[in-house]
Amino acid sequence: MPCLLVVLALAVPRVLIAGLWLFTHWFNGLFDTLLWPVLGFIFLPTTLFWYTAVQHWYGGEWSVVPVIGLVLALMIDVSPAGGAKEAD
Repeated sequence: MPCLLVVLALAVPRVLIAGLWLFTHWFNGLFDTLLWPVLGFIFLPTTLFWYTAVQHWYGGEWSVVPVIGLVLALMIDVSPAGGAKEAD
């Protein structure tokens, strides 16, 4: 059961990004090349979603709240899912 929860947690941001890309115009005009969204989708999906949210909701202005959100998104993306247990 814990493995299923980890897989679900890793898949949710990617499913959200794929759904937005397929069914909306959320990503239109935000990136010059396809490279950055693809790399974000693979390596930092929560950060990619937050970056695009800041572009839409905050007009691309990086004030205190968007920066705090970016830090939190990066922490979610780079944190180990569950962590390794130390051997005593």
